[in-house]
Amino acid sequence: LHLLPRLTRTLSNAIYHKTKGNPLFVSRLMRSLSNEGLLRPSLSRRRWEWDTKEIRSRRLPDDVAIFLTDSLGELRDEVQWALFILSCFGASTEKSAFVKRQGLDSNVLKNLEVAVAEGLVDKIDDQYRFAHDRIQEAAYNTKPAHKRCVIHFKYGLELSSLLIGEEDASACVLFTAVNQLNLGGPHAVQDRSQYITAARLNLRAGKKAMEMSDYETAYSYF
Repeated sequence: LHLLPRLTRTLSNAIYHKTKGNPLFVSRLMRSLSNEGLLRPSLSRRRWEWDTKEIRSRRLPDDVAIFLTDSLGELRDEVQWALFILSCFGASTEKSAFVKRQGLDSNVLKNLEVAVAEGLVDKIDDQYRFAHDRIQEAAYNTKPAHKRCVIHFKYGLELSSLLIGEEDASACVLFTAVNQLNLGGPHAVQDRSQYITAARLNLRAGKKAMEMSDYETAYSYF
């Protein structure tokens, strides 16, 4: 780029975060950024310019994701567990919801920061997001199916406790709680009261979805 290091520091940090310095991946990513216009020459400034925030939020190429996925097993158990928990909530999760509403202990957040430093997770504003769907899938599959069901149901119940007496609770919290319960499924239920809780919340979520004119989602809850 023929620019001083102090001018390219933000770009180099973003590139290293996504490629861990692998020369092949750096070259591949730089070309991709140029083709997409995220790294472009500016005639008025007579130099290259880039959008650091857009680059950080960009999804990884498949081959880079596979490379990073293979490194999951080298992480500490605590970091792998944090990644598994995050994967249970999808490809991305708001930090505030992930930490406060789910009642996760502070160690999960601390270990997610390790995953961010390793390039496995992107932290954008108040959101944690897997750098690639393959990484989320690999993190999710670190635990057997029956364990995943138990964890889903556990967090569904924790979220549902926030909905007691809160008829005006946000749809996001309600839908997240019900989705977690449903992902857990019947095999995770331990007593009759939990069946009743799951049924009531599905009914409530279905009605809420109908109010939002999202009939397909409402049907899935009913």
